[in-house]
Amino acid sequence: MSERDGHAGEYSDVDLVGGETTKMIAASAMFAALTAALAQVSIPMPGMPPVTLQTTAVFLAGLLLGARWAGVSMGLYLVTGAAGAPVFANGGAGLGALFGYTGGFLFGYLVAAVLIGAIVHRGPETRSLDTVSTATQVGAIVLGIVVIYVVGTPWMAEVLGWSLTRAFTVMLPYLPGDLIELAAVVALVRAGDLDALAE
Repeated sequence: MSERDGHAGEYSDVDLVGGETTKMIAASAMFAALTAALAQVSIPMPGMPPVTLQTTAVFLAGLLLGARWAGVSMGLYLVTGAAGAPVFANGGAGLGALFGYTGGFLFGYLVAAVLIGAIVHRGPETRSLDTVSTATQVGAIVLGIVVIYVVGTPWMAEVLGWSLTRAFTVMLPYLPGDLIELAAVVALVRAGDLDALAE
């Protein structure tokens, strides 16, 4: 191979890496937007966090984007909301919403998405979901749900001045909805090639 050919190969490699990064940035932005959209599908609960479909987007981001880019996606969602865009539940926005009594759940989404991606893809890089068992996907999402509750519920208790027992008791009715979303997400993944959403 000539020196010129060698340089051409290097440039080709750079283009491939750059194209992959651009694709994943776009996918991360898409999932941040999806999270924002599903946050508006909510049922207000007086004195309690609203029931929303945000966690559906969190689960999908972890499964389809992997740990690194799911983290970027949820981080972008949080930063956008903190900057004042009405992307949180019920059109919430700003630092007040981010650090209010539901803030722990928002940060829990970030941690959960990264955890789901890391378990499913066995590291920061993504692999085809066809190679990942349903049990692994379900187990990863269950752990993600646990993380959301473990991060969000004590935070809510601290902000509202509640005991942990009261806070976890209040959050218990939300769990069936999360499990329904889990089942729906896994069914969608197993039924169709949703890898295309991240491409």
